[in-house]
Amino acid sequence: MLTFKNYNIADWFSFYRIFAAPFLILIVWSGQRELFSWLLLLSYSTDMIDGFLARKLKITSPRGSQLDSMGDQLTLIAGFIGLLRFEFEFISEQYQWILIPFTLYCIQMLIAFKKYRKATAFHTYLAKLSAVIQAVFILWLLFFGPVYWLFYTMIIIGIVETIEEILLIFLYPQWVAGVKGYIWARNDKRRERKQQEEEQT
Repeated sequence: MLTFKNYNIADWFSFYRIFAAPFLILIVWSGQRELFSWLLLLSYSTDMIDGFLARKLKITSPRGSQLDSMGDQLTLIAGFIGLLRFEFEFISEQYQWILIPFTLYCIQMLIAFKKYRKATAFHTYLAKLSAVIQAVFILWLLFFGPVYWLFYTMIIIGIVETIEEILLIFLYPQWVAGVKGYIWARNDKRRERKQQEEEQT
């Protein structure tokens, strides 16, 4: 259960993205492309800011990771809805490519909710790279038009990143935050400690 007590400054940037998402969708519905594009840029900027602050001020936490993931997901949904409205021709031309990472993402979410009862918040290096490429592509498309090599790069990185997330779910018996990637996870003491506890019981 989320409350508004004892949240730090990085958490509040995540809250901004969460609360901004419905308003972004309303702006899409009203057809204001330029306003939507600038506010979407602002939301993506807060994602970079909260991550920087959390690391700089050493205020990272599982709660913060979960809020950050929620904000990222809602911003991505708002961005995609914006593309459906303002760049429908491009989306309809490329929908088969888009369906591949989207289907994998849905599978990953189903596995995560079945196992952890909530979405993952691994925040791997690949996930961060994928998020940056997605943001750059979506914003560039809205402001200037499509860049196809960037689009295909986004698709490929998104596929690889989602597969890694699925592998990490199977590696970790319990929900954890802040995993750099599959290679690092194999030697993660949190996973090893849980395995030892299960062997002792």
